[in-house]
Amino acid sequence: MVFYEPDRRDRELLPHDPFKAFIAPRPIGWVSTLGASGAVNLAPYSYFNAVCDTPPTVMFSSSGPKDSATFAREGGEFVWNMATWELREPMNLSSKELARGDSEFEFAGLETAPSRLVAPPRVAAAPVALECRVSQVVEVADGPNIVTFGQVVGVHVDESVIVDGRVDLTRIRPIARCGYRGDYTVVDSLFEMLRP
Repeated sequence: MVFYEPDRRDRELLPHDPFKAFIAPRPIGWVSTLGASGAVNLAPYSYFNAVCDTPPTVMFSSSGPKDSATFAREGGEFVWNMATWELREPMNLSSKELARGDSEFEFAGLETAPSRLVAPPRVAAAPVALECRVSQVVEVADGPNIVTFGQVVGVHVDESVIVDGRVDLTRIRPIARCGYRGDYTVVDSLFEMLRP
């Protein structure tokens, strides 16, 4: 068993930091926001997750004041769009750093769809989207990271993925990050274990 402190790992044994590979798979925070100037932003975040269900709340972490974190703070709203196997290429394209004001939706060939309760648009092709109002912003100590929490106030779900009253993730095939530079996985099978 190898032990190391995060800033003192054996770089011959582990030349690439495995932290992101340990916490895997991670859902992708494909976040759309609207800036005070009217600029729309769309970006995937590796550090994203649900944090509680009452009230339903999600979070994404930005390494510094990137457009998504800045716009979410300015407007107080964001939309999480589910990234799927079919949308993997446009999702990846939307990660490109463009000049502020340039549209990631346009660059990635994606259509927008209006939200119902928040101003930022959503990805029209995403089978699930969560409209969120910012509930808290936390700047993590000893680093440039900004964590944005959002309470889910509206849910969009494609009816074709609902089977017997449940959302069938194997029909949606969401993708998730698994670490390092570009490792992903796709949900295409499930198993069930009931609590004892």
